[in-house]
Amino acid sequence: MFNDLTVIQINVLLASIIGDGELTKLYKGSRRKNSSYREHFGDKQREYREWKAQLMNDLFYITHKSNSLRSASGPLFTNLLGLFYNNDGNKSIPATLLPYCNLSHFLAVLYMDDGSLSITTKVNHNNKKIYITPHIYLSLQNYPSLELTLLKNHIKKYFQIDLKLASRKDGHGFILRTTSVNETFSFLNKIKNVSDSCPSMFYKTHWNYRLQQESERWKLKLPDYKLIVSSSDRWKNYSSNEIKRLVDLKKEGHLDKEIANLLGRSYWSVVYKLRELRKLQLL
Repeated sequence: MFNDLTVIQINVLLASIIGDGELTKLYKGSRRKNSSYREHFGDKQREYREWKAQLMNDLFYITHKSNSLRSASGPLFTNLLGLFYNNDGNKSIPATLLPYCNLSHFLAVLYMDDGSLSITTKVNHNNKKIYITPHIYLSLQNYPSLELTLLKNHIKKYFQIDLKLASRKDGHGFILRTTSVNETFSFLNKIKNVSDSCPSMFYKTHWNYRLQQESERWKLKLPDYKLIVSSSDRWKNYSSNEIKRLVDLKKEGHLDKEIANLLGRSYWSVVYKLRELRKLQLL
């Protein structure tokens, strides 16, 4: 089916169709005999599309007037149209093509198309510390949960990244995301050999670049505070002294959020620990 495409180009093409791209449909009475590829973009993502076009050689080209990445029509796209679109004309994820998606180029392009590096922040004013927690989001809510589960299982099998389904209000109601800092960094490391060649996407693919941006932003707001990247250490087992202080603080009437700041723990870590202590009748 893929004729003269390299394995890298196959991975880029399939990720692009799952992501931002679309295959043009054939309408009755049209002069065209075959489908083509099309992908619209904003000015800020032009460099990324130019990078993608270079990877695809002569298959993709950019039309600057319409801000789109395109291909000529051909049998390849007609064949893919039948695999990627269901009877209702909606785009789907074809299980038969996922085994071709085995290079880090697939994961990188899928992420750069539809992903984001989201950062949540907790400010501890008592200790003058700012805890930031990075997460990877793949905003693929246009696919139903069964297809996202199929993709999730594929990514775990081929890339050893364990993404989770997360709810979303739009589309079919679900996206994929990381749920731990370690998993987020594993994801970024997995695509590093590809993302290194695309500087315009460093804000979402390179943690050191993004961390520098965050540091500069917080220096303007809270110059005397220290920026700390959260890790699983904040969820480590509680020592006996911590448990005693936790119980004392709760009995004194402190809110869970205040206790978390005083202990240097995450809010949910404190919530779950308090729940456990109540079950054990220690509180």
